[in-house]
Amino acid sequence: MRTAGITVDGEDFYLDLLFYHRRLRRLVVIDLKLGKFAPADVGQMEFYLRWLKKHEMRPGEDEPLGLILCAEKSDERIELFELAKRGIRVGEYLTELPPKKLLEQKLHDAVRLAQARL
Repeated sequence: MRTAGITVDGEDFYLDLLFYHRRLRRLVVIDLKLGKFAPADVGQMEFYLRWLKKHEMRPGEDEPLGLILCAEKSDERIELFELAKRGIRVGEYLTELPPKKLLEQKLHDAVRLAQARL
């Protein structure tokens, strides 16, 4: 991990987190959002990914990936953007631990979804 800043047209932009994933052979940008997922978040992430591809990508590496972490997301909005094709994913973080029953249900749903993908 490193602190990353980029300059375009004399203006500075700062990535929240930038990692290099050795097995995937690519840079991974994580953008942290305090609120709900917004369409503008996609544009910002695409801007970062295109800059990294142009200026930081090395021979033999795959294109950078982006992860937008939000306090709340809308699956319908995310689906409309077709983000997977663009190398962007959106995740939701929890600000407090949910009740045990809900946590168990989410875990079982995630396992079921992962098994269906296989």
